[in-house]
Order: sequence, then structure tokens, then C-alpha cells
Amino acid sequence: MASVNRYGGSDKWKFASTGYFRVDRADSRWFFVDPEGCGFLTIGVAHADDSDLKYRHNLAIWKKKYGGSKERWIKEGLVKDLKDWGFNTIGWTQDYVGGGWREAFDWGQRVTVQQSTQWAPRDFESADMPYVVLMRVGETEDWNGDPVFPDVFSKDFDDHCSYLARSICVDHAESKTLLGYSYVDAPSWTRHVSGADFPQLMGLDEPARNKKLYEVASKYYETIAKYIRLYDTNHLILGDLYNGNRGLPDAVLLAMKPFVDVLAIQYFPGNTPAARQEMKEHAARAVELTGKPLYIPDIGNWAPTKLNPHRVADPSGRLAGMESQAARAQHYIDTISSVLTEPWFLGWHWCAYFENLARGWGIKDPWDEPYQDFVGPVRAFNKSVYDLI
Repeated sequence: MASVNRYGGSDKWKFASTGYFRVDRADSRWFFVDPEGCGFLTIGVAHADDSDLKYRHNLAIWKKKYGGSKERWIKEGLVKDLKDWGFNTIGWTQDYVGGGWREAFDWGQRVTVQQSTQWAPRDFESADMPYVVLMRVGETEDWNGDPVFPDVFSKDFDDHCSYLARSICVDHAESKTLLGYSYVDAPSWTRHVSGADFPQLMGLDEPARNKKLYEVASKYYETIAKYIRLYDTNHLILGDLYNGNRGLPDAVLLAMKPFVDVLAIQYFPGNTPAARQEMKEHAARAVELTGKPLYIPDIGNWAPTKLNPHRVADPSGRLAGMESQAARAQHYIDTISSVLTEPWFLGWHWCAYFENLARGWGIKDPWDEPYQDFVGPVRAFNKSVYDLI
């Protein structure tokens, strides 16, 4: 089994060391390159928030097991778990904590979802693991029932991007463990179900909208990248966390190309070979169009549980609903295996750490115990990844 260094990289692939994460190729295979110059696939968990252990049904565990300390929970809980299970990255940490996603998993509905806040820089320092920072450039998410689409050509948007960069990037610019900066979770670059849109696109028919879309997206990506690079020239720009289960116009991918280092597309594929093939083909086309390597920043599945019995299996295999935790593990392995050996594939971040009452699934149950039927196979798979490629 391949050995890994403190970052989770493997010296089977060696590159020049810069002291920060970057991307490079060994022969035709893309890798993240860790600060020591080792090839690195990001094997992460998205959505790790301590508030999930502060409900009335589990608050006593938070106090007794971690002394009510976030630092202790990070070091003695999250980090210990992730390393034991073969994960090497803390993905974006915000979690879904409320809203209409309890009832539906349908991006075509107008659903409002509330999120928790991102970790502070000192929290990432406590973890001492590779991580991703989210910068909410706009409130344009597919799941946002009340989206706000900014005028990207305005002074207000320019000021907003300037503020984001100086308030976030300054505190992370020298970090050895930061993988890079992500933007909006599941941004709506097609027509939003609410009817909201960027001001320059309102009222346009489809051909006219598609023509104008490149100009709008280009200004969006150029503006935020300009300010990130003003404060941080060390780290990767990972861009929007595109929703691969919704429309992703070519104009947007072409507009982001000069300003983003890595493609980030999230998928929640069903449990069929056809669903996995569709995911792979969608990702491969985006890679071909942009020339960028790709990682999956959010991917997951669910099964019915004691506190979330409505998270039922989908017999058709169309959705990622499984009948058991063991079936969840097999779906995890089958799904990741379908793209693992693709030369453009940089890794994935699994959704999510805790099962809570809003999102309704996770690796750990609401009482801070791992679902062992899921963890066992996933641990073995994660720890074999460098050998498998």
C-alpha cells in the first residue's frame, strides 16, 4: 500500500516543491501537488459543522465528550475520524441547517436552504489538514429560494469582491494547508426557477441570453480573481462549485477558463451504470472544453435512519437513495471508481460528516457514532486509492 506524507500526498509522483498546493501533470495524469512536491488526490469530506452536535438530542455528547470546545472537537473528533477513514481534506465546512430541502431533492423546485457559517482561520489551523475556503461571491444558488443576482459591472459588485478578498484571503495567504478558494455552491447560470437572473440577462430570449451570458460570466470571474490575486498569489482558485445535475452552459465554462485553476463540479448520481457513465461524460466534456483538471467538491447519498426515516431508497436507481448503510458504501465505491482512473480526475469531497435534521445524511449518526457498515468499506477503499491509479 502506498505511503502518504503529512498532507496525504504520495511520493510515487514527485514534482518540484513550492511550499503550497498547486496542480501539475505526471505524464498525462493530473494531480494536485502538495507543499512537499508529492502527488495528491483530494479525498475529503464536505460539511463539517459543530452545530450538528448541539441539538437537544445530542448536546450532552458535545459537552461530555469534547468539553464544549470546538478545538477539542476538531482535533479529537473530526481530524481523528477523517484520518482513520482515509480522508485527507476538509472540504467546504458550511452545512445545511434548515429550509425546504427536508422535503425534496429536486433542483427544479424553488427551495430555500439555510447554511451555517464557515470556520474561522484559527479552526483550520487547529485541524492542520488540507482544506478549502468558500467565498460566496453571489447569492445565486440553485437551492436559494430568494436569490440575489448581482450587477457584475457595477461598482457595488467590485467593492463586494474587494471586501471578500481582503477579509478572507489575507488570513489564509500564507497557509501551507490551504488547497484553494471556492466560490458559490451550485450557482444558477441557467434560468433560476424563481425567475431571478443577472440584470443584463433579464427579459432576453434564449439565443440573446446565451450570447450575453459569456460577457456577464467573464466579468464575474475576472473581478473576483483580480482581488484574490491582489492578496494571495500562493493558492489555487477553484471557482464555482457547479451543479453537474443542472445546466452548465458552455459560455460560462469558457468565461471562467482564464481566471480559474481547477474545475469543481458536484454530482449526486443515481445507482446505475448509466448514471455513473453520464456523470463521467459530463465531467470529461467540461474538462475538454476548458483544459482544466477536475475534482468533485460535493457528492453523496443517503439511506433511511432513525431520525430521518423519510430519506428512503429509490428503487429506480435514478436518485442516490440507498436501502442501507452497506449499500451506501457500495454506491460510494462504485461511483468514485467510475472516474478514479480518468487522467483529469483530482479527487472528491463526500457529503457529509454528521447526519443532521436538515440535510438528513452523513458518515456519523446524530449521536456521534459512525455508521460502521458504511465506514468499513469506505476506509479500505480510500486507503487504496493511490494504488488503484
